[in-house]
Amino acid sequence: MRRETLVPGLCLAVVAVWALGAVAVSPVAAGQAGLNQPPEGFVALFNGKDLAGWKGLLKGPYDNPDKRAALDSDQRAKFQQEADENMRAHWKVEDGVLVFDGKGRSLCTAKDYGDFEMLVDWKILKGGDSGIYLRGSPQVQIWDTGRVLSGAQVGSGGLYNNQKNPSKPTKCADKPVGEWNTFRIIMVGDKVTVYLNNELVVDNVVMENYWDRKKPIYPTGQIELQNHGNFLYFRNIYIREILPAEEKLEGFVPLFNGRDMTGWTGNTNGYYAKDGRMICDPKKAGGNVYTAEEYSDFTVRFDFKLAPGANNGLGIRAPLTGDAAYVGMEIQILEDSAPQYKNLQPYQFHGSIYGVVPAKRDCLKPIGEWNSEEVTAKGRQVTVKVNGKTIVDADIDKASTPQTMDHRDHPGLKRDKGHIGFLGHGDYLEFRNIRIKTLDQ
Repeated sequence: MRRETLVPGLCLAVVAVWALGAVAVSPVAAGQAGLNQPPEGFVALFNGKDLAGWKGLLKGPYDNPDKRAALDSDQRAKFQQEADENMRAHWKVEDGVLVFDGKGRSLCTAKDYGDFEMLVDWKILKGGDSGIYLRGSPQVQIWDTGRVLSGAQVGSGGLYNNQKNPSKPTKCADKPVGEWNTFRIIMVGDKVTVYLNNELVVDNVVMENYWDRKKPIYPTGQIELQNHGNFLYFRNIYIREILPAEEKLEGFVPLFNGRDMTGWTGNTNGYYAKDGRMICDPKKAGGNVYTAEEYSDFTVRFDFKLAPGANNGLGIRAPLTGDAAYVGMEIQILEDSAPQYKNLQPYQFHGSIYGVVPAKRDCLKPIGEWNSEEVTAKGRQVTVKVNGKTIVDADIDKASTPQTMDHRDHPGLKRDKGHIGFLGHGDYLEFRNIRIKTLDQ
């Protein structure tokens, strides 16, 4: 939002840094607030009570995702029934912990996942061997580091089945056998990052397709808790979808990887990545940050969290220089219920196309909660949805004829291509799950 057009003489409140969003400071401590209670931004894959949300792994050869996909619905249902019976016989819940007795097959999520961040606690016994399959493919390795004849002294967390790309962890961060360990696994595209007990052991490494090495890893698939015939223990299994499987299949791609500001330009000091979130930090000057690429017609989705009085904006079809509200377009991001905004113009409220199209009101969640926004620019039509509510659906040519609401020149309305950016005004905000689908013909 343009600060100079706010109520004269009023200053925005100085806000405190708000609680973390996507990930707790220490993933190892994620379960301390309560066993199997997810940190903010995550959902629990395991409820601590039963096997709801899980299914058994189909017996070979249908443990192979390609072969599973070739089954017709009747065959799949028949094989899944047998697999679920196997699951219930060998996977149990004891005192909030998933326990495997060493005699059956692996445990699989009932749902497929695309790009995600996962937290999971695991424990093995002497000689133990396990792993986490990502998108149905092996695996983030778990094993007893005492198995030196198998090479386990390198530690857990490596992408064990890689042949061309690194397969070993960069360090051994395992706790002694019998103690709980915690993985933080981030998968974006075909690349995987793994933290073990807060130590980075795999840094953005391509995960290869074990089932068909001529092809990249599958875009979506189930997560599996693998076994090799020994007792296993899992708890506090949480997931945050960076790009849900259905969106990935629709053609959405991440604009922000949650790790760093790769793909962004501008003030990448004032905006920085932390624990899966993009932080706009006024202590580091804030300002504007833009995608390195330009976009014409698109749908962009993102989550945002407002602090009291927070003021920012989404720039679209904007150049890298000049005031994006005029040389491009700015979609308001504003905690507009704050007292200092009591005399706003209609085109200044959250979601409005600044100076041009007013948004419908009362779409925002309470301060400190995450909101979801979707902006679609298709030709001359711009649509804004916030928390599922359409608040703008306008033809920008009609909206600016014979003049704009603010009676100012907006040459950016004529642009058919440009950068997407966040436009800061000295306030603290958080963004996450930023993804885009191009609509260009």
